[in-house]
Amino acid sequence: MKLSSKNVTALKVCLHLAAALPLLWLPWAFSVGRFSADPIPELIQYLGDWALRILLLTLCVSPLAKMLKAGPLIKVRRLVGLWCFAYASLHLLVWLWLDLQLAWGLIGSEIIKRGFITLGMASWIVLLLLTVTSTQGWQRRLGRRWQQLHNWIYLAALLIPIHYWWAVKSGWIQPVIYLLLSLSLLWWRRDKLKRWWRSKVKAHSKKALRSKD
Repeated sequence: MKLSSKNVTALKVCLHLAAALPLLWLPWAFSVGRFSADPIPELIQYLGDWALRILLLTLCVSPLAKMLKAGPLIKVRRLVGLWCFAYASLHLLVWLWLDLQLAWGLIGSEIIKRGFITLGMASWIVLLLLTVTSTQGWQRRLGRRWQQLHNWIYLAALLIPIHYWWAVKSGWIQPVIYLLLSLSLLWWRRDKLKRWWRSKVKAHSKKALRSKD
């Protein structure tokens, strides 16, 4: 399957529009009463759901590009990843600002005491680092380390569904579905993950030997 530059540009426009639709839906949803009298928890979950969905879509880009033999499809991966970070940041912002009203002492306490919030913050930091270093300039600066850094997306793909499962007070089916989807996408990359893990173990062993010397 061949994708021209025009096809890729058109696809990017469609993805931008599709990713923006859940945000454009919110004013209408509030105006017609689709949210309850206490909408903040629902809004937090809504934005978190979309962050996770878009994250899974990001992980689908490489398999689709290989299956369809459409290498240029990889060019949309950064775009989708940026939308994932945008929704994750809005999810965090609503929790910080509207739920906890920027009470930083309480925020710090919640992050330390509640395991699911700890996982969520760790995942957001990973997404932040990947977003900041997603440009070609950072790719040139980091060289081989760039790919090693961006492999941390797989950790986020594991932690975020667990964060979701842990956070919900009722209804575990949807979090489990997301977790299974994430695990299946990671399983598709099992050979790459094995090589990455072996390189980490090898590097750690070399450091340990040097420290003994």
